[in-house]
This record gives sequence, C-alpha cells and structure tokens, in this order.
Amino acid sequence: MVAPPDNDVIWARSLHHSHNGSPGLAGVSVSVRDAEILAVTGPRGSGKTTLLHCLSGRLVPEQGEVWFNSVPVHTMTPRVREQLRRERFGWIGSDPQLVPELTTWENAALPLLLRGASHRAAKKAATEWLERLDIAALARKRPHALLQAERQRVSVARALCAQPTVVFADEPTATLHRAERAQLLRTLTAAARSHGITVVLATHDAEVAALADRTVPLLDGRRVATVALPGVPDAEGSTACSLSV
Repeated sequence: MVAPPDNDVIWARSLHHSHNGSPGLAGVSVSVRDAEILAVTGPRGSGKTTLLHCLSGRLVPEQGEVWFNSVPVHTMTPRVREQLRRERFGWIGSDPQLVPELTTWENAALPLLLRGASHRAAKKAATEWLERLDIAALARKRPHALLQAERQRVSVARALCAQPTVVFADEPTATLHRAERAQLLRTLTAAARSHGITVVLATHDAEVAALADRTVPLLDGRRVATVALPGVPDAEGSTACSLSV
C-alpha cells in the first residue's frame, strides 16, 4: 500500500465493486481535500452511490484502497468502520430514514446520544441546528407529522450536529422542490464552510454540482473527463449541462 498525500482527508485508489455481477465501480480513484466540497456527478446508475458507500466505509471495495486521514479504511474490521462512521462521518441520503418513534430533536441528536453525550448537551446541539434549518418549532413532532422537505432538513441537522469531519450527501435534494432544494443546500454548504467540514456530494443535477469546489464525473462506473447533466433551461430551451473535473 502507498500512503496518501497528507493534505487529503479522503484518498481512494483503483476502486472496483460490482452488484450481482454488474460493475458498479471499475478502477475509480479520487482524492478529497480537507474542508473541500466535492461533487460526484453523473447520470443515474453511474456509480455515484457505490463510490460514496466505499469512501464512507459502508461498503468494502472488492479491489482498491480507501484512506481517511492517512488511515486505511478498507482494512478495518466492521466494528471499527462502524465506529468511524458514527464518530467522524455524517450521512444525508435522498430518503431521510428517521426513527419514527423519536421526536424531531431526538432524531437530530441521535448521533450524539449514541456517543454517550448527555441528554442536555445533545438536545442543545440539535436545537441549534434545527433553528438554522428553520424547523425548531417542530422539535417535538414525530416524523409522520412532518412534510418530506421538513424530514430532509432533520436529516441534515442529524448529520451536522455531531460535528463530523466529513459529510456524505447522496442525492440529498432528489425528492425536493426547487425552492426547498435551494434552502437546504444553502444551509449545508454554509455550515460546511463555517465549520471546516468536508462534503462529498453525489448528484445528477448541474445546479447542485455548481455549488461544489470541484467535480468528479462518473459514467458507467468509471471516472471520465466530462459528463452531461440536467441543468437550468437556457434561452433555447435546452437543459443539458456539461461538467468537467
């Protein structure tokens, strides 16, 4: 194994992974710098989710290496990888996956509670993020009483309140309307900038990708130079947008 550069918080080399015999990743290498917002772009089925799962330790690649702060993730035991995800990573998916029995603030505070933080400290941290996301008034409601956009804001608060080193966001705005999408992304990117959080953002939306510092385009499980994504319609009605590294 070759150790990654010191200024890369995440570094992966030659990742291969397949799903039921179909290639998900085919030799993808990527580096993510500290406090960077990196967009992994590409159409549906291009390997974005698989890449995020490998980088975050949710999946172990069949071949290749993944390093976090110069520590190899791909050789960790399942228990150590779970601890890493709980203590250093945040996750936002297109489906909020909130715990139905818990209130809004309890869902947001869950990572801190699982770490053993006091009830008071966890509630305070969660409430601060709920306020930033304009849903503090919903703190005592349970997920079934929330709108989809509100549930997704709770998932963002949950990812951020534990002060992670890296937040992985897998199509976090896929189910939201445009205005709701813009507000959520503004909060996420502003929080990342102000708190020095690294964000790895998977998206097939050119508007979302444009908020990143850098993009890594994927197509058919491989890293490519450019990829066409849906974007804002131009004067001629076209919605295609090409993004490059």
